[in-house]
Amino acid sequence: MASPTTAAAATVAANTTTKQILVDLSPIIKVYTDGTVERPIASPYVPPSPEDPTTAVASKDTATTPATRLHLPKLTTPTQKIPILVYFHGGGFLMESAFSFLDHRYLNILSSKSNALIISVEYRLAPEHPLPAAYEDSWTALKWVCSHILDKTHFEKDPWITNHADFNKLYIGGDSAGANIAHNMAMRAGSEPLPGKVKITGTILCHPYFWGSNPIGNETKEDVEQSICYRIWELAYPNAAGGIDNPMINPIGDGAPSLSGLGCSKLLVSLAEKDILTERGMAYVEKVKESGWKGDVEVVVVEGEDHCFQIFDPESEN
Repeated sequence: MASPTTAAAATVAANTTTKQILVDLSPIIKVYTDGTVERPIASPYVPPSPEDPTTAVASKDTATTPATRLHLPKLTTPTQKIPILVYFHGGGFLMESAFSFLDHRYLNILSSKSNALIISVEYRLAPEHPLPAAYEDSWTALKWVCSHILDKTHFEKDPWITNHADFNKLYIGGDSAGANIAHNMAMRAGSEPLPGKVKITGTILCHPYFWGSNPIGNETKEDVEQSICYRIWELAYPNAAGGIDNPMINPIGDGAPSLSGLGCSKLLVSLAEKDILTERGMAYVEKVKESGWKGDVEVVVVEGEDHCFQIFDPESEN
């Protein structure tokens, strides 16, 4: 009969044998052959709060599918109407959450500074739920928000949205993969009406995650194919038609739908000087301008900063 020490050693050895890495995109994510997934640098979940001590913003979570976290700034009157921002967090479709510390902190500050009701979407993550799951969840959440304008709904309306949302000032936005989602939601809204015929006033893309097979600017073919951006997309959407040139990741590629179909009247694209995605963001803006889209587009490039700096350092002047 084996001793407890010998048995334990055998168990560890067996687990080591089966715990083989299938995909390693460290430090973002590791996927193992047994189906387990590790996200080493994901920020921890934090609960909502009736009043954030720093910003006085109230937050709460909904039991909807998908779930959302609402951020409501301090109001001057009980019936005050304020702009709405439906927000999609970043993380390469693979990590982070509407409930994570980094996004919760950032959106509390953003809600306070902009005096807007922010609705952050808890979409499903790849690789457990490959794309287009995150796109479908985000569209469902956007429709749920807009449905509050209807007199009758099949669900119980959220009082924060009912009492305070100004549907004449509906914005959507996100950072990185969340900005990619926001772009695709705006494109879908251009061809598929939202409940109550609500229109998106503006779309805000911070450091949007766009990529493609053809080099842009100073990129080489090797840069493109060996980039983490390429590998993330392969893991997040392995069955994407056209692969890295699918219009959802490469909206300026050959055969992509015209950007004149963007379903919003304003577009803000915010980029960071040191970000590898910036040249593609600039190319996207030029393509929007050339498309014949009737809205107003503005681009901002923040000097000296890198990808998603505002999430990690939200109090910086930049």
